[in-house]
Amino acid sequence: MKVGIVGLPNVGKSTLFNALTKKQVDASNYPFCTIDPNVGIVSVPDERIDQLVKIDHPAKIVPAVVEFVDIAGLVRGAHKGEGLGNKFLTHIKEVDAIVHVLRNFTDKNVTHVHGKIDPKEDADTVELELILADLDLVTKLHEQAKRNSKSGDKEIIARASALEKIKNALEKNQLARTVELEKDEKNSIRDVQLLTTKPILYVLNIDENEIGKKINCPKQPCIPIAAKIESELVQLSPEEVKEYLQEYNLKETSLNKFIKASYNLLGLITFFTSGQTETHAWTIKNGSNAQQAASRIHTDFYNKFIRAEIISFNDYITSGGETKAKEKGKMRVEGKEYIIKDGDVAYFRIGQ
Repeated sequence: MKVGIVGLPNVGKSTLFNALTKKQVDASNYPFCTIDPNVGIVSVPDERIDQLVKIDHPAKIVPAVVEFVDIAGLVRGAHKGEGLGNKFLTHIKEVDAIVHVLRNFTDKNVTHVHGKIDPKEDADTVELELILADLDLVTKLHEQAKRNSKSGDKEIIARASALEKIKNALEKNQLARTVELEKDEKNSIRDVQLLTTKPILYVLNIDENEIGKKINCPKQPCIPIAAKIESELVQLSPEEVKEYLQEYNLKETSLNKFIKASYNLLGLITFFTSGQTETHAWTIKNGSNAQQAASRIHTDFYNKFIRAEIISFNDYITSGGETKAKEKGKMRVEGKEYIIKDGDVAYFRIGQ
């Protein structure tokens, strides 16, 4: 599951990416310094792993992760190929969700591509380019479906109807994901990849003096981050980070909040397997059943699934581990249709 970091040039995308991955990419004052997307795998902060580790003392710890892609800056006219528009739009198609970085910091040494600081205008500029790129594609597909619908094929008729609804919305500068479609219409366009159907999280890149203050963001959902400060914090010791948080009366760094929000944006939840050998956080789509969750551990587990033994996270912790949870009757035996809940500690029984 990939999250693409996008925005206009010089808004702080690469600085945020550096903070995320501790992997230095060229964040110089040049609009297209990030020509090819940089990719980083980032662990998801989760205090529940620490609690499991205290009980089970595992030899190995494996956290949940999110893959972030730092994508080249976009400019007006990207849908026509301006700047690096074609690369930008192609790379967005390959991600599952979008983090849109908006500039709200002042720095005379870092030029703004529009010559002024206006996060709402920046957001609208990028959003419009995505809409226009989608509109170009949807218009062509709609014309094709409309011609083919004369055959009377119900699926093609549904496809033409869905594309017309989306086309009408895009022409009004509305995102494709705001369009309500019937079930058959949704099914008919499963092969159509639209940029404006992807979930978006906005990051408002703020000045240091705005940290801890109430910030108004022009778009929602939004997380204010002083990316430059966060990129410095990742170089500090845990003790120094703790002092920083106390200074601003914060519970956690903005970067940690951002990573968690990105994980949630993808519609993901975590279940755990834990013992002396390993404590492992497994990532699944929210709504996955036990059989699907088992297949995350090994693909063979899907067909060989017998049952799941589930202990809720709170029961596992308050009982002091698996053995004591069993003794207290806190372990449940569930079938393949059981919907895994966030934080479940699971053991899967698998056949031969």
